[in-house]
Amino acid sequence: MMPHPDLNLLVTLDVLLTEGSVARAARRLRLSPSATSRALARLREVMGDPLLVRAGRGLVATPRALELRERVGQLVQDAEAVLRPVETLDLKRLVRTFTLRNREGFVENFGPDLIARIGEQAPGVRLRFVLKPDKDSTPLRDGSVDLETGVVGKATGPEVRAQALFRDRFVGVVRMGHPLCEAAITPARYAAGRHILISRRGLDRGSIDDALEPLGLTREIVTVVGGFSEALALARASDLIASVPERYTGNLRDGLFCFPLPVLLPEITISLLWHPRLDADPAHRWLRGCIRDVCTEHSHRSVAPV
Repeated sequence: MMPHPDLNLLVTLDVLLTEGSVARAARRLRLSPSATSRALARLREVMGDPLLVRAGRGLVATPRALELRERVGQLVQDAEAVLRPVETLDLKRLVRTFTLRNREGFVENFGPDLIARIGEQAPGVRLRFVLKPDKDSTPLRDGSVDLETGVVGKATGPEVRAQALFRDRFVGVVRMGHPLCEAAITPARYAAGRHILISRRGLDRGSIDDALEPLGLTREIVTVVGGFSEALALARASDLIASVPERYTGNLRDGLFCFPLPVLLPEITISLLWHPRLDADPAHRWLRGCIRDVCTEHSHRSVAPV
């Protein structure tokens, strides 16, 4: 196995080739002349070439050294650029596409304001929204997704960063004119209706059923769907009852009757999720800030009365 090369020698070689003098190179490198001479000897040994040879009182570069001068200088510049602190982000010149993974409802509610904000601050940035079929963190790990929103769960990768965007609660939703609109909605009246269960995994019961059970109540689940849009479309066109997160589905519920659930359910926290390798990326940090700001503004708007 070959030993790793000492990359510090590249900096020394660059300065020696530029100065053509051990003494001047030593001053630039802030080394003693003897230490610089030892470095030159090491370079000669590693590269199998004298590199600089004496001519009168000075040193002249060998053909090999002349051949390498520009390449070495560029390598040192590139290395310095890699190690230099990130420069201030120029949003007006930023050209980049970000992929955001969300459940349905996010784009309908937050998309217009987010796109407007991005377009105003960074016109060269494009947002690509994709649907989130599960909580698997693989797309964040492999880089196919930059950010996603959702509830942190057991399937969320342990290394994934999360920041709370807003708290949400489930509400019941029915069409205008539905029998539930006519009087106070008790647990018994709610349970007696015909319900839509939303489950991406196709389960036959959920947290609402767990909350009804201690009250001695069960609800009739007529159909199971995978998403909020499907549930609300069915509620809009029938007497079925959908139960969905309030803030996350705001615009999807336009024209429907909404009511607080008559059973006690814990609130959920909608979070912004990303992989730690993007944590310090300036453009990614800026986008995360935009999403937080837009969600905060929405969370202050009116919601269904308690």
